[in-house]
Amino acid sequence: MAFFSSGGTRRDTTTVTSPAAAPTGAVMDSAHVGDIVGALGSIGRHDTLEGRTRRQKFKMLLAIIGPGLIVMVGDNDAGGIATYAQAGQNYGMALVWTLALLIPVLYVNQEMVVRLGAVAGVGHARLIFDRFGKFWGAFSVGDLFIVNALTIVTEFIGVSMALGYFGLPKAISVPLAAVLLFAVVAGGSFRRWERFLFGLIAVNIVMFPLAFMVHPSPSQAAHGLIPSFPGGLNSTLLLLIVAIVGTTVAPWQLFFQQSNIVDKRITPRWIRYERIDLWVGIVVVMAGAIAIMAAAAFGLGPDMMGNFTDAGAVAQGLSDNMGKTVGALFAILLLDASLIGANAVGLATTYALGDTLGKRHSLHWKISEAPVFYAGYAALLAVAAAVSFSPDHVLGLLTQGVQALAGVLLPSATVFLVLLCNDKAVLGPWVNTVRQNIVAGVIVWSLVLLSLALTAATFFPDLTTAQLEAGFGIGVGVGLLGGIGIAIAKRRADREVTERTASELGGLDPDQVEELDSTPLSRAERKAIREQDRDTWRTPALDSLERPTFSPLRIAGMIALRGYLLLAVVLVAVKIVQSITG
Repeated sequence: MAFFSSGGTRRDTTTVTSPAAAPTGAVMDSAHVGDIVGALGSIGRHDTLEGRTRRQKFKMLLAIIGPGLIVMVGDNDAGGIATYAQAGQNYGMALVWTLALLIPVLYVNQEMVVRLGAVAGVGHARLIFDRFGKFWGAFSVGDLFIVNALTIVTEFIGVSMALGYFGLPKAISVPLAAVLLFAVVAGGSFRRWERFLFGLIAVNIVMFPLAFMVHPSPSQAAHGLIPSFPGGLNSTLLLLIVAIVGTTVAPWQLFFQQSNIVDKRITPRWIRYERIDLWVGIVVVMAGAIAIMAAAAFGLGPDMMGNFTDAGAVAQGLSDNMGKTVGALFAILLLDASLIGANAVGLATTYALGDTLGKRHSLHWKISEAPVFYAGYAALLAVAAAVSFSPDHVLGLLTQGVQALAGVLLPSATVFLVLLCNDKAVLGPWVNTVRQNIVAGVIVWSLVLLSLALTAATFFPDLTTAQLEAGFGIGVGVGLLGGIGIAIAKRRADREVTERTASELGGLDPDQVEELDSTPLSRAERKAIREQDRDTWRTPALDSLERPTFSPLRIAGMIALRGYLLLAVVLVAVKIVQSITG
């Protein structure tokens, strides 16, 4: 049902918006313009909140909900379940604090892509290529394709382990899952796809009886909120912490949610509703992560504690120690998470492929109308399914390694995200505030410090916990000094712009120029004007915008970051090989 404004009343009607609608502004795919058609309702393209009752607003919120919920639940994929289960099996509830610290990281990162998608109307990859050029675009997207392909392999591993628990062989379960995943996407209906995903998300309710049936200790779980390093801060623990970061805040999420918001046709006036959607997803993903960690921490026998192998072994261990029902619930959760993750990660990749190649990429198109989009998705599923037939001991370590790689690559993805959210030509009145930039800066630097610690612990395995903690302290100090330096430089640059403007206006004093921006309106009037401007502002056509220039210092910093990330990726691979060879 669609909502239309007419004198403050609502009338329900069925609307079919053709993908042939004319794109506006930066929007490049005509399927991305039209009514919002969601799993739980529809909203007309020109509808607003003006004159709506609370019930009508709630229905509109239900129509918007989708991208934030799906990207967050997709975050608890097969790799996520394996990583959280490993944390619970090897360290009990001692690492719950990592999840608590990741909540603001999740919201800040994904809220930025919410604004980018709704305002620009194009995917994350397209913005990077158009604003920073092919070199930096390849820098950002190249890693995504590789890590995403490996991530989908872990999803098929999860499918085979889950269905293997119920006696279905891998030779049947993996091809069956691949066909199902393609059939859901290839229907040419965004609403049908979203409804299927909502059905899978509803299965997550089994996490509550799962957590209850292992008889968890609330006091132990609460104690885990206090940061600690069980067994000392070493490369093994750091690799797991980086894996938790990588599976909870993965780079693919940025590309998926922005493109999915664009595909759902969400515009700036609905950003506040999409933020609610994001918070709903964060609550669900955190509840699931804690439930999985608790299931492994309290449900496995003492002979299995500290000896994680893979998620399939956890399901069997739960069955042996707590009964078949508990093992079955864990296997169902693993299967559900694997299907949702494979779908979301696969779409994130093919959305980015469409952005990169300039081809149609929307779930509103049928296969014949967007052959490259669907062929890329099918090829990705086929390759990942084939790789999932590798030896089991390699696949088990690959699962954790992929999450660690995602954690290592996250700082690079976040840097581009912050740069785009400070690009006034793209976001206009939606650019980051000073507070948002400070929080984003803290997040990026914290992620860099974490990967630096992993690098140091891998190179120098004899480093003590005290030495690594001292390194973190030094890193925090360097970050504070760097932040102060950036703030001073920005203030100086803003002052130079004001002085230049004063000169152009006939020699006015810079303070007089700043006064020109103020108006005799009340605070409420200024806020109303600002909100109206924000609700209707869209990014102009990208080819009409002047591309931002990188200063020599910024280029040097980006190259240094790239070089370090390459080194960190190699070190993660070395650590995985060491684990395989014992």
